[in-house]
Amino acid sequence: MILTRDALLAHYPRAAHPVLRANFIASADGAVAVDGLSAGLQGPGDKEVFDHLRTVCDALVVAGGTVRAERYDALRLTEADRAWRRANGLPEFPLMVIVSGSLDLDPEQLIFSDAPARPIVLTHHAAPAGAPVREVAEVIAVGDDHVDLAAGVRLLHERGATQVLCEGGPGLFGALIAADLVDELCLTVAPLLTGGAAGRIAHGPPTPPRRMSLRHALPYEDMLFLRYVRI
Repeated sequence: MILTRDALLAHYPRAAHPVLRANFIASADGAVAVDGLSAGLQGPGDKEVFDHLRTVCDALVVAGGTVRAERYDALRLTEADRAWRRANGLPEFPLMVIVSGSLDLDPEQLIFSDAPARPIVLTHHAAPAGAPVREVAEVIAVGDDHVDLAAGVRLLHERGATQVLCEGGPGLFGALIAADLVDELCLTVAPLLTGGAAGRIAHGPPTPPRRMSLRHALPYEDMLFLRYVRI
């Protein structure tokens, strides 16, 4: 695997139809984190794939808990990535979309305070009316007492964001699976055995298994990059 832009685009393309793609990393024994964070799993090639998936998406969706735990920065891209987007008729930056029922988000966190474009927060109608995050983000209610993810995805599509990338966390991924919204999984397997009690990449209500097709398995310096597409 050669991590050039053309090679990454060939393996992780934009689609001609709406796609919701999830991107996760896990250890060889299935752990989604080390000491509570995904950073301990990262290795050669992972950042390149991670950055590429952000570059080619229209909207990046992440759960509020993950924003807090992983200390998300603003969604900024390199000049080269922004130039690629401009050359391909895309806005310079994807939409940053946060899913939060509680609106327990810090408006001073860089994901808001340094954002190149005003983030969107998907919530529900019972969410706190006075939450400070309402001052720094476009807060949209989809659902009465819980976030209706299908309605949220439809809203993004209506805004022209048909290539949606989810970076987690596991609860959001599990909810998207339960709502039958996941089209692709990009999974990086790190060459680590971690043991312990770390969770898996998805958790949520039981759902019927969805059949996926393996489109590639790319090894790179002991890391393994997998891409599954829904049949």
